[in-house]
Amino acid sequence: MPDPSVARAGFPVSRQVLADHVYEALLEWLMDGRLEPGAAVSIDGMARDLDVSPTPVREALARLEHTGMVRRVALKGYRVAPVFTREDFAELMEARLSIEPVNARLACSRMTPDGLDALKQAVEDLKTAPRGGTFAEYRSYLEADERFHQLIAAQANNQFLLAAYNTLGGQIQRFRLFGGVGITDAEQAIAEHQAVLDAMLSGDPEKAAQMMIDHVEKVRGRAMADAPED
Repeated sequence: MPDPSVARAGFPVSRQVLADHVYEALLEWLMDGRLEPGAAVSIDGMARDLDVSPTPVREALARLEHTGMVRRVALKGYRVAPVFTREDFAELMEARLSIEPVNARLACSRMTPDGLDALKQAVEDLKTAPRGGTFAEYRSYLEADERFHQLIAAQANNQFLLAAYNTLGGQIQRFRLFGGVGITDAEQAIAEHQAVLDAMLSGDPEKAAQMMIDHVEKVRGRAMADAPED
């Protein structure tokens, strides 16, 4: 786990670096279930636990609010967001299917050589990332997965589609908690990412869009199968 106490151990650390450490620590606690859905999050309590001032905790919680993983309640502070319901998840996948295939189609036509190289690297990183049972162990896998989709959104070169995708970004991370079982579909997901990449490399926009549709639909099917009943 990141060590936010470095700031009090005499090491030079910028405010932003400290805030990033605190963010990563709180994210790990959320993903591993140490902060339970619906639980109140005390800024002062978190600051004591992490041996930091309240300021970086407050900044980290503001970032986590953007992901949907915590919610700010008027006059009550922050609470851990409830786990997605099946209806929530269905709506998120519906939104992804509206945005990501279009991103893939446009990116295939507009992708730069550097963008393609970065996309290849994301797939390679997926293949080699550890997939253990804790967030600390599968964090690199999720980072590579998110980077792949973000690269395609950026390479579509449409500011409005990118903004729409970015509003989903944090919620996509939150949906990882939906099944409550960590990474169970790595081999299938890697093959699907490779198929999207292959379509990009072939320069076939319609195939790229279709491969993205196939991927998101299969992610939806696997997650629904793994998820507990509401």
